Amino acid sequence: MSSRRSSSRQSTGGVSRISDDQIIALVSKLRHLLPEIRDNRSDKVSASKVLQETCNYIRSLHKEVEDLSDRLFQLLATIDADGAEAAIIRSLLM
Repeated sequence: MSSRRSSSRQSTGGVSRISDDQIIALVSKLRHLLPEIRDNRSDKVSASKVLQETCNYIRSLHKEVEDLSDRLFQLLATIDADGAEAAIIRSLLM
């Protein structure tokens, strides 16, 4: 076992290390959550590939949020702040 991934040993700074079992469990859960991996139906995908796809998926979600934020800003700029449309948007954001 690597010194970087010890089983529940404490590092010198008092911070818990992640165990091999925890890493395996995380990768297994990610395999089921990621559309690119889940739809592939292959159990032979490496942990490194799963982690890379996780990062890519998070980046794509972040981009979607940015795009939606921009669209919402544009929408809010074109409506009456006291109107019914603005009230609906405010209620959705709360």
